[in-house]
Amino acid sequence: MADPRTAIREHALRIGFDAIGFCRAELGHESRDRLESFLRAGYYGDMGWLADRTEQRSQPRSLWPGARSVIVVGINYAPPDDPLAVTRQKDRGAISVYARNRDYHSIIKGRLKHLAQMMASRFACQVKVFVDTAPVMEKPLAQQSGIGWQGKHTNLVSRVHGSWLLLGEIYTDLELQGGAASSDRCGSCSRCLDICPTKAFPAPYRLDATRCISYLTIEHRGPIPQELRPMIGNHVYGCDDCLAVCPWNKFAKPTCHEKLIERTDLAAPQLAELARLDDQAFRAKFAGSPIKRIGRNRFVRNVLVAIGNSGDRALMTIADALRQDPDPVVAEAAGWAVLRLATSSQPSS
Repeated sequence: MADPRTAIREHALRIGFDAIGFCRAELGHESRDRLESFLRAGYYGDMGWLADRTEQRSQPRSLWPGARSVIVVGINYAPPDDPLAVTRQKDRGAISVYARNRDYHSIIKGRLKHLAQMMASRFACQVKVFVDTAPVMEKPLAQQSGIGWQGKHTNLVSRVHGSWLLLGEIYTDLELQGGAASSDRCGSCSRCLDICPTKAFPAPYRLDATRCISYLTIEHRGPIPQELRPMIGNHVYGCDDCLAVCPWNKFAKPTCHEKLIERTDLAAPQLAELARLDDQAFRAKFAGSPIKRIGRNRFVRNVLVAIGNSGDRALMTIADALRQDPDPVVAEAAGWAVLRLATSSQPSS
């Protein structure tokens, strides 16, 4: 019988995946050690789910004893322009590239199910599909499968797609020969570490999520620590700074996936408009978007931090009105923004 990997690879590329790799359903001690070090340091913050099911996370067969192989797939979401340009527009909100259109989880999961169904039908195997929905260490698996390597910013880097790959996995009981693992090609480069506004990297390949803007604006539920707020700039959902400066991005081509191409209204939205969103307007604007998951209150909290950092006193009236918001976290952020604008030396635009 022909190598099943050929048929699986061809089908995956045909249905819209941009990268695919194969590896054994096992991880080396390096992945476990890195995870345990991350947890011991308390770098996971509010993300208690990272500390749960550690054994299943670090050993695929602990999650599913029947697993023999893992298929890792990737979809390119590279932007057409410099994603850092919006960070220099202080009256605008910077939204992470992956969140400027549809939620990628549903996009990848639908295609993964299609691929898994083909495998089950053609090779009489069992399959389980994952898209960031279970204790799966997808980046170490992706490196082991040959798709790319974990860079110094801890994200995956591809020689073809740079830092712009969204990942999904299929666990299967089918015995598949793994490919060659990707070698680390970061060299002496430290651009991703140097650009981080909040200095969230205590060392190369180590991330303190409690200082990461993506964590603070997405996962963190309470007030953002005041000492970190000035460093957040105008990031209102996620952060691409460390991804955007990676030299390997020069090989990446803008995504051709329609649902991942940025919506014009989310490329550089006005902070004033975002701050005025009530719950109904927020849900309508972000229907189908991953931003909807964090809810209006957390999002407006982020917008108010950006307003406070804008130096634009024309936004003070909007922030002042939100000091009476029913949500105490929003109201506190509004008070902080007003005080910061009042003491800003930058004139109103």
